[in-house]
Amino acid sequence: MFANERNGKITKDNVDFYLKEFSKVFKKLNGSKMPAEIILIGGASVLVNYNFRNSTGDIDAIIKSSSVVKEAIQIIKDRYNLPNDWLNTDFEKSPLYSPKLREISRHYKTLSKILEIRTVDAEYLVAMKLMAGRLYKHDLSDIVGIFWEQQKNNKPLKKENIENAVNYLYGSMNNLPKDSVIFIENVLACNNIENMFYQIVYDENNAKNILDNFTADYPNVINKDNINNILKKLIENDNV
Repeated sequence: MFANERNGKITKDNVDFYLKEFSKVFKKLNGSKMPAEIILIGGASVLVNYNFRNSTGDIDAIIKSSSVVKEAIQIIKDRYNLPNDWLNTDFEKSPLYSPKLREISRHYKTLSKILEIRTVDAEYLVAMKLMAGRLYKHDLSDIVGIFWEQQKNNKPLKKENIENAVNYLYGSMNNLPKDSVIFIENVLACNNIENMFYQIVYDENNAKNILDNFTADYPNVINKDNINNILKKLIENDNV
């Protein structure tokens, strides 16, 4: 019943629950002498730190633990009908990864006295989202949402915060996609960040619908290297 109620979705309300269940299984499989560490990245880190977003497709994470971690992930997947990659351990293969992420992460909580959960703060989340810069995901709305909530909490992000974070993780602002550099300049100059957030959410949903329709008609055309360029052209045509 509990699994059906959760319906296989990862939300702000249940992300801690799934991580707690994972920690219990991991401890049972691995014993209590070998601790483990998970650094929440991306959408999951947004969920535990902010209120503007309610769900994520998976939990991107950097995981430091023993080999039984994959077995524990599979057990929780089957138990609660989660996606195959509900706890995505491939993040270190992503261009968003930086070996410095461990250094800038901070403690979130410890589960089952064996699993430490760590998270990433605002400017570093923004830096990673800028490096991704996908039009059809939550990257851009997450950036604006973070700026919005930081502003509401009287902890506004400034240009130097973002530049320092990008430089630390990725070497230089010049290493970001050009569109992301333009985007963050627009965010920093925006006078109504709340309106910008809702507009970006609308644009992302529209972009995903356009992309889904295109891939249904033309399968095997889009790949990770051409997806943003193709999508931009499709959006331009859709607005004509």
